Amino acid sequence: MRSVRIGVDTGGTFTDVVVVDEQTGEIVTTKTPSTPADPAEGFLAGIGKILRDRAGADVAGIVHGTTVATNQLLEDRIAGLGFVTTEGFEFVLEIARQSVPDGYGNSYFWVKPPRIVPVHRVKTVGGRLDHLGREVRPFDEEEAARVARWFREQGIDAIGVCFLHSYANPEHELRMRDVLAREHPGAVVSISSDVLREYREYERSVTTLVDAAVKPTMRRYIANLSARLRAPFSVMKSNGGVLSAAEVVHQPITTVLSGPAAGALGAALIASTAGHPSVITLDGGGTSTDVAVVVDGEPSLTTEGSVGRYPCKIPMIDIVTVGAGGGSVAWISPEGTLKVGPRSAGADPGPLCYGKGGTEVTVTDAHVFLGRVPPHLLGGEIPLDVEAARAGIEGLAAKLGLTPERTATGILEISAFNQCNAIRQITVQRGLDVRDFPLVAFGGSGPLLACRLIDILGLPSVLVPPDPGNVSAFGLLTVDVKNDYVRTHVTRDLDLAAASAIFGELEAQAAEALDREGFTDHVYARSADLRYYGQAYEVRVPAPSGPLDESWRQAVVDAFHEAHEKLYGYGYRNDPRHGVEWVNLRVSGIGPITRPVIRPLTGPAAPGEPGTRPVCFEDAPEPAPIHQRAALGPGTVVAGPAVIEEYGSTLPVHPGFTATVDAYGNLEVRRAR
Repeated sequence: MRSVRIGVDTGGTFTDVVVVDEQTGEIVTTKTPSTPADPAEGFLAGIGKILRDRAGADVAGIVHGTTVATNQLLEDRIAGLGFVTTEGFEFVLEIARQSVPDGYGNSYFWVKPPRIVPVHRVKTVGGRLDHLGREVRPFDEEEAARVARWFREQGIDAIGVCFLHSYANPEHELRMRDVLAREHPGAVVSISSDVLREYREYERSVTTLVDAAVKPTMRRYIANLSARLRAPFSVMKSNGGVLSAAEVVHQPITTVLSGPAAGALGAALIASTAGHPSVITLDGGGTSTDVAVVVDGEPSLTTEGSVGRYPCKIPMIDIVTVGAGGGSVAWISPEGTLKVGPRSAGADPGPLCYGKGGTEVTVTDAHVFLGRVPPHLLGGEIPLDVEAARAGIEGLAAKLGLTPERTATGILEISAFNQCNAIRQITVQRGLDVRDFPLVAFGGSGPLLACRLIDILGLPSVLVPPDPGNVSAFGLLTVDVKNDYVRTHVTRDLDLAAASAIFGELEAQAAEALDREGFTDHVYARSADLRYYGQAYEVRVPAPSGPLDESWRQAVVDAFHEAHEKLYGYGYRNDPRHGVEWVNLRVSGIGPITRPVIRPLTGPAAPGEPGTRPVCFEDAPEPAPIHQRAALGPGTVVAGPAVIEEYGSTLPVHPGFTATVDAYGNLEVRRAR
């Protein structure tokens, strides 16, 4: 019996599915419309569709990239949340940080958004630990019981607990959790020492509260899927690892960038196989575009990320998201200028051309009007209403006083610049030269603006993988099981014995989790956060394995100096006036899997002559060749103007550009020499 593994990525518009045959290595992909009202329906429909022709196949595992937690945060659907903190610190959420978001001249023009928990639902409990975890005042169990009963009486069933300095000693938080379990057994509780055992009270509080907020939703969703599936089931995490469904319900915050993380990892493997170890990845979907940087085959990680307006200090792949997808709505501002996004028509009702009741022009409608995408999607499964798109563009053009062609081109130009701004955030603002990196464009709408991105940013090339709409789902099958553990240990003179003990505790936690996942082969990756003494924020660098001695310490410090200089343009390697301070020690516990093998092409699967269609690249439509990607063998060069179509995506090749098929079937887009 054949054994297969399945990756399912639920996006805003489509649910993407990839199946890998573990015996032959064959990779098959498909897509099905997402079902926003109940994402499980689209998930199960996609699995049923791809298994229809594989009757009797044994499903060895399913890995899922989900946006359930992400969407709840982005849409600000948080209600009925309570917070317990240390007596005297009830305004930690109100005070927050002094920083003002980009785009505001100063704090006079910025109104602080509502807190994740309003102050009347914040309760405090007596007891105090110092920064080393030593008890200063005992935990007040009577007050804790009164607080728990108050939450029960108010019907507040999701509660976050964050006590001062619990990163150093979790005892008071554990006792509070026990009191809540006794007095309010129906409550879902998250404690900060489980979610983020790291200092900085505000970020730790918000991260814990986000975990508590999404936990009920994720538990319902995972329980629904688990009841309807008959195979092992794992969920993608933001840190580039996966976790079983049974475990992920206990730490749902780790899934907040589930789908985008899988896309970056899948694109990294595809690009490395094709000889491009360092790239920018661009995942263009129906609602948004997600951008990341891969250096030497590994996506960059951060612990300073956020989802919507909520900071989440968990390890996650460093991804910048912008509302520039195929469903992004074109609209006219009060000043009379054309804008695109961030609001999206989504999957339902979707763009005008979907014929499902949409009333606003979108980026997809502009592509359809210009002839750059075919009059159908998914190989004809979803016919498009070209006339509806035309009527919408013409109506918008009349309001702007432009021709329909210039209006549609303007929509795409604004969308391209929105994507470029996201790319600059992840490169230029982090000290990287965007011109040094090829771009991997994937997702259903990712390749559509490839040529314009080359022009605007000066990129050397754009790589479009085969089945670009399914790269995120493919990435799910390339991911190891991975759990991250952290302990704050602030010191300028690192005690190697103490550090060794902390690493030992963290590795024991990692081993316990990997054992529960069924792994006998464990890999531990150490890292540390360091800074120059007096700085407010730190730099994360890898730390060698093995025993801790002076050479180990020096290797980590040298890595910090090098990383700081690369990030900020300066360092104090040989300046004794600027000491190095250790802040956090980290361990990632990894359960390695066998990754799918990307094989070279042997030739075109379905050779044939290109058709033609009127396509507008300049001011008016002109007949352009329409190539089917399956007919293009290795070494084939397609010169623009042309369009290359496939099942889940389309690549318009503008005049003055070429697309060359490499040995692995990737299309490499460059400006023609």
